[in-house]
Amino acid sequence: MRILKSIWIWLSSVALLTLWLIPVGVARLFDRDPARYRTGRVLRRLAPILVAINPMWKLRIEGEFVTDPRRPYMVVSNHQSFADIPFITTVPWEMKWFAKAELFNIPVLGWLMRLAGDIPVDRHDRRRAAQALIHAARFLRDRCSVIIFPEGTRSLDGRVGGFSDGAFLLAVREGLPILPIAIDGSGDCLPKNTWIFGQPRTVQVAVLPAIPTAGLTSNDVGALRDGIRQQIIAQIATWRGVPAGSVDGLANEQPAPTNKPAQQ
Repeated sequence: MRILKSIWIWLSSVALLTLWLIPVGVARLFDRDPARYRTGRVLRRLAPILVAINPMWKLRIEGEFVTDPRRPYMVVSNHQSFADIPFITTVPWEMKWFAKAELFNIPVLGWLMRLAGDIPVDRHDRRRAAQALIHAARFLRDRCSVIIFPEGTRSLDGRVGGFSDGAFLLAVREGLPILPIAIDGSGDCLPKNTWIFGQPRTVQVAVLPAIPTAGLTSNDVGALRDGIRQQIIAQIATWRGVPAGSVDGLANEQPAPTNKPAQQ
């Protein structure tokens, strides 16, 4: 049954993505905003539909939403699954996504991401990775938020891995606040190395309070990075009802706890 449902979900999603090329292409044609803000918003409106058509998924979002969508934030989130992208994109404001360069080579999906101005990242090329940060800085200066997964890759066990410095250093240099987002329950929604969706489950997303960076310097980046990482860990631990150390992928506690959100 899960195989049949997965086939239906994939076919429906591909059809929607293909149809969405029309409104996104039209929006891009008339979008004179240097941040391609309107184009991005048109694309992101697809996310709630993709979540809704999947009978395996139920989403709960909490926290304080951004009140001024053109006030830029450097947004950071933990990363459990490829499905994190549609879940987080349901928040009602535009953000440019850092994404693996390979995704931009996928027909339809890659075209949509390029039209919206999302940012390809080659994790194996430091020069191109630095160029991606420069690209992100332009969007931030054009009053558009940018989101990145500072873990760099999906968690394999539901724990939060180490964060890289890039997003935090960029926020400090631009003097912009960092907006942390925590997500949990998505790891089994679309497990790695399979196209079959997992059992029905609830995914939780929390928009945490923004952290100002005004007055900070590059010397403060490490403490800033670690403090925000601990906030995300604490939120996930609260959802699971476990000690924060059991969610921390850098802690010495073994084995890692299983992440089994309530099934629906």
